[in-house]
Amino acid sequence: MTGPGLFDEILARGATREAVSDPAWLAALLEVEAALALASADAGVLDDAVAGTIAAACAPDRVDAAALAVDAAASGNPVVPLVAGLRAALRSDGADDAAAAVHRGATSQDVLDTAAMLVARRAVGAVAADLAAAAGSAAALAAAHRDTPAAGRTLLQQAAPVTVGLRAAGWAAGLDGAVAALRRWRPAVQLGGAVGTLAAFAGHGVAVRAALARRLDLDEPTLAWHTERGRVAELAGVLGRAGAAVGSVATDLVLLAQTEVGEVREDVPGRGGSSTLPHKRNPVGAVSARAASVAAPGLVASVLTAASGHEYERAAGPWHAEWAPLRELIRTTGSGAAWLADSLANLVVEPGAVRAALDVTNGLLLAENVTTALRGRVPDPKTLVTDAASAALDRGRPFAEVLAEALEGTDVTRAEIDAALDPAAHTGESAALVDAFLAARSATEDTP
Repeated sequence: MTGPGLFDEILARGATREAVSDPAWLAALLEVEAALALASADAGVLDDAVAGTIAAACAPDRVDAAALAVDAAASGNPVVPLVAGLRAALRSDGADDAAAAVHRGATSQDVLDTAAMLVARRAVGAVAADLAAAAGSAAALAAAHRDTPAAGRTLLQQAAPVTVGLRAAGWAAGLDGAVAALRRWRPAVQLGGAVGTLAAFAGHGVAVRAALARRLDLDEPTLAWHTERGRVAELAGVLGRAGAAVGSVATDLVLLAQTEVGEVREDVPGRGGSSTLPHKRNPVGAVSARAASVAAPGLVASVLTAASGHEYERAAGPWHAEWAPLRELIRTTGSGAAWLADSLANLVVEPGAVRAALDVTNGLLLAENVTTALRGRVPDPKTLVTDAASAALDRGRPFAEVLAEALEGTDVTRAEIDAALDPAAHTGESAALVDAFLAARSATEDTP
């Protein structure tokens, strides 16, 4: 099968799919080998011309990726056959000195870990970009619906009024936080040699490592981190946070798009149909984003489990166990971010359904507010309101009517009751909170 995999457009959407693909990994491995040679020249331990010859040979089109994959099984990682192939190619070109200098001083894990940092940095940038786009759409919804009252829900039950804008601001805030966490993560170069001593560089290892970090624009650690997998664990953590932010928003969207609720819909012509039911308009973007968020925590756990078991100076197995779940975690989180950005960019709020939901309980949404309004006006207002609410529920009558009957003989008017039960007048500080959030967000965006 050529082209995307059967499930890729659903479960591996967005730029991260290519960013963590086999060609991307191969290109990163070769980039590290080239940079290592050039860094060695920078540090004065390798002739410039020899380093240039090695760098020129590190071209993906000169490597048979399929053969490399097969040959990797013999050594347990793809760097060993890659280095052997580079050396053979250089010898066939008559560059014996360059062939002998390929990979000098490094170990396979140095190259693979550093390549992983390059792959992750590019992929994380794509994830952050999609999350930022999703957050921007959510913030736009917050501004547009700053004053639109809606039913607030706790434990999946209507609780008290909020605004559509405040809910959307909450979405944006969570996504913004995930973007910030991703952008704070800093990848680092890996170079320690066989056991982290840099011994093969004959006293020039620190200088080569510094030059390698500069060339690849990676942080330079003081020590090799072959078995100290904090950076990988931190990466898994921030990706997990991103997946959680995606899942929280996507779950809201899926629930709000239910037929019985219908407060939002994805307006993407030709998308969301059913194989059987002609009336269906499934929120495919939100559903697919939620699917990614469900898969992410298990992948985070796999990466963290592998990271916790590295022994001595280089690990036998746990290091290898990181590769697949880390790649899949990046790809899955990226897919969720891309789908959520799509969903929010095409989201339509249905004002009629939002208003209708406010009336589902016949006024009970503001029962607590009535209790507050009646304090000092009638004896034991909590009991009065609780009894009226129970009667309204039991008899299926509007809460306002039952209250009015219960308050006969007091100075509380029906107009006051209706005002106390008006959702638009009782959304707390929602509008101010939205304004404060959007102002803070704008200030952050304007900060270099």
